[in-house]
Amino acid sequence: MDDDFATTLRGDMPALRGVLTANAPLAALSWFKTGGPAEVLFAPTDEDDLAYFLGALDPGIPVLTIGLGSNLLIRDGGVAGVVIQLGKPFAGIAVDGVQITAGAAVPDVKLASGAAQAGIAGLAFLRGIPGSVGGALRMNGGAYGAETKDVFVSARGVDRAGAVHEYAAADMGFTYRHCAVADDVIFTRATFAGTVGDPETIRADMAAITQARAATQPVNTRTGGSTFKNPPGEKAWALVDRAGCRGLVHGDAQVSELHTNFLINRGAASAADLEELGEIVRARVLETSGVSLEWEIARVGMR
Repeated sequence: MDDDFATTLRGDMPALRGVLTANAPLAALSWFKTGGPAEVLFAPTDEDDLAYFLGALDPGIPVLTIGLGSNLLIRDGGVAGVVIQLGKPFAGIAVDGVQITAGAAVPDVKLASGAAQAGIAGLAFLRGIPGSVGGALRMNGGAYGAETKDVFVSARGVDRAGAVHEYAAADMGFTYRHCAVADDVIFTRATFAGTVGDPETIRADMAAITQARAATQPVNTRTGGSTFKNPPGEKAWALVDRAGCRGLVHGDAQVSELHTNFLINRGAASAADLEELGEIVRARVLETSGVSLEWEIARVGMR
């Protein structure tokens, strides 16, 4: 990858305020802790800076946005073009009655905690989603019987041409682990609404979710969250288990023995190890159950 690419971008965008980093390592930004570098990593200073960058960027240059890296597998060859990561400027939270507005970089757990502190019930389920607000919007993140769409009010985002848009609930087209907003839109913030609740009761609900996750999921390992989407009327973990894949190892990647819908980097797994293991699991499930599992984890970059 060419270090001059970042220099060229900076020269073409004299008003840019954010940070451009050439050949930026990405492995540390992924929960799997593996994968190659970004050709260029961009950290915008605010929404205006992001819009300016996208508006000035050659439309032919690919752009990938990453959040906390929880549902993300970065391939070993790295990511060509520009990777955008929204940082602290997009991590604010504001409360207005039973509504709470959060930047796209706010971790879901922090949003849940902010709602609890404000006495807003209905958002505790976000404690069980290992990602950020931007990812929850893009995937209609859900856990413990609730989904993002259930508490969503509105969102803002910037499209590939640098135009800023407002999105109401009807614009999002939420379905299971999906929203219909164009893939090239980068969400910058969103507003959610709950109901009046008792902070201690909400915190107790969150504590119960934390305990349940610790008991049933490999939360203290290098993992990427749920690997496959649940097929209609089925549970992905049960299909994987019935296919005899619990604990299955490929290279230094493993199917979790605690929860079979989680893949684990045991320490030295490459992204190829993890992706190949996922495909082995998919093949075995198809053979034993006749169901073709769909990846929930985003796999990005070059092999």
